[in-house]
Amino acid sequence: MNTALIIVDIQKDYFPGGRMELVGMNDASRNARELLQFFREKKWPIFHIQHIAVRDNATFFLPKSQGIDIHENVTPLPDEPVIQKHHPNSFLNTKLHEELLKAGIEHVVICGAMSHMCIDATTRAAADLGFQCTVIHDACATKDLSFGGKAVPSYMVHGAFMAALQSVYAKVMDLSTFSSWIIQNFSNQPG
Repeated sequence: MNTALIIVDIQKDYFPGGRMELVGMNDASRNARELLQFFREKKWPIFHIQHIAVRDNATFFLPKSQGIDIHENVTPLPDEPVIQKHHPNSFLNTKLHEELLKAGIEHVVICGAMSHMCIDATTRAAADLGFQCTVIHDACATKDLSFGGKAVPSYMVHGAFMAALQSVYAKVMDLSTFSSWIIQNFSNQPG
């Protein structure tokens, strides 16, 4: 089964000093870098997703700002496609679906940010489009939220969304489990 990596929105605004700093983004991006290196060594397809905000009231990922730049931990190589998006769902009004089909992809491995927004939306969309999905949870990050006047810490936000995704939409695992699991289950991957 042909597998591709989708790295979602690992961009400078999510890091310390950015306009929308996430909890644990440095660690998540280092795990994403290991995942990226694994795919490069295997010569398996990689797709980088870059969010550029177009809403009038957007506060981060603003066009022409340094915050939209993909972080140096996962800098794309010249032959790795970068697909720009304007919505949480990486498939909405982009060429991602078309590119995955063109490459014969049946299984996608997803990581990036934010767990509760773009990772959730992208994973659900990929599953709805018929792709088998795997999310590497420790290569994802999110932020503290609030609801009903109560604080919801980032670890609870992240855990709730990963739990929901693994119930129907994806296999959710950590990076340390991934390497052996993918080789055992997808050994017919070309490359």
